[in-house]
Amino acid sequence: MKNILSKNHTGSRLILHFLLLVSISIISCKKYLDAKPNQQQVVPSNLQDLQALLDNVLVMNRSFPGIGEAASDNYYVTLTDYNALVTAQDKSLYIWQPDGVVPNGQWLAPYQVVYYANQVLESLEQIAPAPTVQSQQIRGAALFFRAYAFFQLASTFSKPYNEQTAGNDLGIPIRLTADFNPVSVRSTNQQTYDRILSDFKEAVTLLPQSSSYPSQPTKSAAYAVLARTYLAMGQYNMAGTYADSCLNLQPQLINFNTLSATSANPIARFNRETIFYAMSGGSTLLVPSRCKIDSTLYASYATNDLRRTIYFKDNDNGSYAFKGNYDGSQSATIFSGLATDEIYLIRAECYARAGQTAKALTDLNTLLQTRWKTGTFQPFQVTDANAVLDLILNERRKELIFRTLRWTDLRRLNQEADLKTTLKRNLGSDFYQLPPQDLRYVFLIPQEVITTSGIPQNPR
Repeated sequence: MKNILSKNHTGSRLILHFLLLVSISIISCKKYLDAKPNQQQVVPSNLQDLQALLDNVLVMNRSFPGIGEAASDNYYVTLTDYNALVTAQDKSLYIWQPDGVVPNGQWLAPYQVVYYANQVLESLEQIAPAPTVQSQQIRGAALFFRAYAFFQLASTFSKPYNEQTAGNDLGIPIRLTADFNPVSVRSTNQQTYDRILSDFKEAVTLLPQSSSYPSQPTKSAAYAVLARTYLAMGQYNMAGTYADSCLNLQPQLINFNTLSATSANPIARFNRETIFYAMSGGSTLLVPSRCKIDSTLYASYATNDLRRTIYFKDNDNGSYAFKGNYDGSQSATIFSGLATDEIYLIRAECYARAGQTAKALTDLNTLLQTRWKTGTFQPFQVTDANAVLDLILNERRKELIFRTLRWTDLRRLNQEADLKTTLKRNLGSDFYQLPPQDLRYVFLIPQEVITTSGIPQNPR
């Protein structure tokens, strides 16, 4: 992380002051719901200060919830490892316990991103009342970060977007000011996604086309996340349009033949596919030594599919661990940013849903050509639209494993009769299920937030 964390020394003291402020003001749920910050703390005074706040990778890029991945079906833990879990939170998460406790940080950390973004947006009005190129790019980045946090929160703590019910479904609190005084209320899901889309769309018009640092938002990143958001909403025409805009700017893919399958971390941090760098955490269930890849999923990778050895490590006991983190590391903290492989799959899915099977297969085959051993991949040739869609969805799960996307995919696909999935867990003689559209697909808001703010809890 050194090359990014040290890229902007200007305003480093300011960041330390803000970290203190936020740690004091957001350490419990009350902080950023109804607590007041210390007005004596240092505030930004110039554009360099604002850029320094946005460049704080530890806050702005590594603060997103990841419990959805821990609740999904890409892995299992043994009964011995389950019994050895230290926290009741992890145990209840694994078996989808209805009243399972959610760690406060899964809610507070993304709202810390929101706080920083709002502070930048408000300070800009005083520091640069007349827009400049730099100030507009800073505004675009702040809007991007705020919307990115809102989307991650909505994907965790509100119902999947449904156009028919979004106007009544509970969304998340949409904080648009750094002022702690306004009382937080839960917006509707429609209001939540309207704000997310609005922020991202304005960001597109302000952000630069590229950046030297993958932690900084760009125009291609805004296009990519708009494609991801519209996909989660089930609005596939718009998702495909924004995926296309992104790939027109950033189409690069990694040829997996150039990677070392024997490496502990074959995929480097900030690799050529990375459009925007972000990380999520939330459960020790995902520690590689504990987290075993679902055996049926592993078996679905063909012998010449290099992802078998790039993504996975043989545990020498019949099980496999994940090592294909786009962060270039092995831990329970996983990549939740944006990469071109995801965008190819979004565009392919949208083409397939529109009946454009040839274009859908072109995108899929373009991606898979880079994933198979040289000379062994035979491009898919399928004409039936439903078969093409199934193929793309299967490859999406295989390609984007442990990217915090499986949970969002399950939530949206469970709304389609032909694509519903019932999740299952076995622990010794005990058996657990999570049916499609179950209320547990929306996590409980941490109880301290409910107690201090008075916002309604998600139903059970």
